[in-house]
Amino acid sequence: MSEHVPLRPRISLGVTRRETFAGDIHHVAGADHVVTLHAGPPVQVACPSTHTRALKTRGDLHLMPAGASDFWMEDGASTAVELRIPPSLLRLAAEDMGLDPDRVGLEPRDHFRDAQIEHIAWALEADSRANTPNGLLYRESLGLALAARLLASYRTQVEAKGGLSAAQRQRIIEYVEAHLDESLSLERLSRVVGLSASHFKTLFRRSMGLPVHEYVVQRRVERARTLLLRGELSTGEVALEAGFSHQSHMARCMRRILGVTPGVIARSRA
Repeated sequence: MSEHVPLRPRISLGVTRRETFAGDIHHVAGADHVVTLHAGPPVQVACPSTHTRALKTRGDLHLMPAGASDFWMEDGASTAVELRIPPSLLRLAAEDMGLDPDRVGLEPRDHFRDAQIEHIAWALEADSRANTPNGLLYRESLGLALAARLLASYRTQVEAKGGLSAAQRQRIIEYVEAHLDESLSLERLSRVVGLSASHFKTLFRRSMGLPVHEYVVQRRVERARTLLLRGELSTGEVALEAGFSHQSHMARCMRRILGVTPGVIARSRA
């Protein structure tokens, strides 16, 4: 069933136009680094954790590293372009730049401007809305350019976590992508890298910043989002293809992680 989706886990990048209503906004910690570009009219933002308020205008950026969560309030409806950068893409860019991918990460940033990132984001959003007429190579090149820019300007040093090795990490990423439509138990995944289930569980969280189950759910949501945007399958077929037990299960997970329903994503193709 998974032949519909090319397996390119190292450099796949998600692009979504996201609409939110006035009120509380939650960013749930996830497997991917997330850059959002404000794409609508100005909106007033209040952050309870820092007791600050700011006016978010078109072109303002927000950066949340993988594994980080956030909460804020907005006084009006908001539109944003959301770019989801998998750690594998950041690792590839770090290696190309001569950096140790196990010792660099990204620092969270609120309401900042960066003309280069903004240009890349608009280009990716335009290409996505047009169903990628420029081809996969164009999108991948922009993704690598984005990752390189983030590392050049917003990286932070991290301690080596003593998690999975680079080879084990790559093996498990590729295995999950290839078998998303199947039952992926902790025991099954631990055998892929030759570890006990309990040891694998610990090392995976150290390496990826979140539990194994949550990582799999988030990759399924991204697979479902890609299929919905293609428009080749019904919503029920998409749920099965992405590995969800049923359509409502997919809808709940998508709402929690992306903040939108499958119907909203499907309609965004227009």
